[in-house]
Amino acid sequence: MTLTARASRASRAPLAGLLIANAVSVAGIAMSALAIPWLAVTTSHTASAVGALVFAELVPYVLLQVLSGPVVDHVGARRVCLAGNILAACAAAVVPLLSALGTLHYPVLAAAVFVIGGARGTADCATTALLPSAAARADVALERAAGLSTGTARAGQLLGPPLAGVLVVAIGTANVVLVNACTFAASAVLLAFTLPADDARSGAPTDADADAATDAEAESESESERDVGRGYLRRLAAGLRFLASDRLLLGLVTMVAVTNLLDQGLNSVLVPVWIRDGGHSPILLGLITGAAGLGALLGTLGGAWLGPRLPRRATFVTGLLLGGAPRYAVLALSSAIPLVLTVTALAGCAGGAINPLMSAVFYERIPPHLVARVMGAVKASAWAGMPFGPLLAGIGTQVLGLDPTLMIAAAVFVAMSLMPLAFPVWREMRRPETA
Repeated sequence: MTLTARASRASRAPLAGLLIANAVSVAGIAMSALAIPWLAVTTSHTASAVGALVFAELVPYVLLQVLSGPVVDHVGARRVCLAGNILAACAAAVVPLLSALGTLHYPVLAAAVFVIGGARGTADCATTALLPSAAARADVALERAAGLSTGTARAGQLLGPPLAGVLVVAIGTANVVLVNACTFAASAVLLAFTLPADDARSGAPTDADADAATDAEAESESESERDVGRGYLRRLAAGLRFLASDRLLLGLVTMVAVTNLLDQGLNSVLVPVWIRDGGHSPILLGLITGAAGLGALLGTLGGAWLGPRLPRRATFVTGLLLGGAPRYAVLALSSAIPLVLTVTALAGCAGGAINPLMSAVFYERIPPHLVARVMGAVKASAWAGMPFGPLLAGIGTQVLGLDPTLMIAAAVFVAMSLMPLAFPVWREMRRPETA
């Protein structure tokens, strides 16, 4: 093997390791998303306990996406990512251990889930900061790298639940959580061997004086816990200020938050009500979810491959128009199951294709030393409206009826999709000349 070939393989190793670790970790998370609620049901026998358990995991996950950004940028994305995965593995391993000892009670399970959620949020924030440097080492366009990252995550989400269903029968529910712990540990080992140590800090040394000044101030104040806290708050504020000052990024964050809210209402309330009112089998819920997931996976991979060759704003608007409103309109206007499944799959494909494009825009506009801080805030903002989606969908369905609620949601989605054509700032989505 030539030195050139070895160097080329070494340059691709960080990106490959990051993608594989992401797929393994997400698959494990998807498996535990089935196993842990089932454990809660068998432990407490109440539906409210299951809801509280999900809440206990999501709250620290969302908060740590924002709060760990300054730590990631200061300590280093690689170190934080490894620590987060190891902590999640330890917390998940406690569940099967206590189950085997017969001492797994609901409060302990809730505490373990809380730690897992926080560790996952921290590790995911660090993983986001690692992607640009890994893509640059592999000489891969950001659209392509972001698309591959999203695609591997979607693949893990698709494979995890059915695999968990098989394993619950084969090895028991608690042991499925042990498998989840192993996936976290495997991700940490893989990242430790593939990510170079010189990427330990997510900030690029060539950037700017703002990060150097912030770090210098933080270090100069590190003599007391109070001063360290001030340094942390200063870094956190720097990321939030940057996001607030960039009108295009604010527009993208707003759009993602609104569309996620609508989608959560669709998946959690509107689709199940449509299935119930139509007298269909609950199996149809799985088919619709699977069609959307498969379409999104194919669209994401297609966007990763073709994204660098397509005009950004036109592709973005087209993907939103085809990937959003049709899913709501087909439920309001038709009761034909084959048509609903077809439209859902095609819409998922169109919507998935724009995810790599959005990620590339974020990475290009955010300075390297602020990536973890800003992207953590972006992800948390994207999740912020999701708890309200089912609430609004349920109220709308009860007050207005299912079909009017579906059409209102479709109209809102169309309005959000056309926003990039109405405001000049969206022209800045164009690809940089140096890309």
